[in-house]
Amino acid sequence: MSAQCLLDKHCVPCSGGVPPLDPATRERLLAQLGGDWKAVDGHHLEKEYRFRNFREALAFANRVGEIAEQEGHHPEIRLSWGWVRLLVWTHKIDGLTENDFVLAAKADGAL
Repeated sequence: MSAQCLLDKHCVPCSGGVPPLDPATRERLLAQLGGDWKAVDGHHLEKEYRFRNFREALAFANRVGEIAEQEGHHPEIRLSWGWVRLLVWTHKIDGLTENDFVLAAKADGAL
């Protein structure tokens, strides 16, 4: 599966009670994302995007917000002048699921 395949998927509702992804699956999905995504402590994905100014950073944050609404899966979005940092995890299990990687790929596609 490539990042393109992740882009083709949609987030599915999580009702909780499922275990987070195992380390091997996390690493396989992380490799498919490429770029500068990091799996921090096996708990969440994180990436910082750089922009020329605040307006571009805000526009990107808004695009990611629209994607999050469409997918029903919402990242933490940190915004400042010239950068946006995304933190993505599945809150109901307090860890990573495939949904997090799907959303990460879609965020990259919003550039």
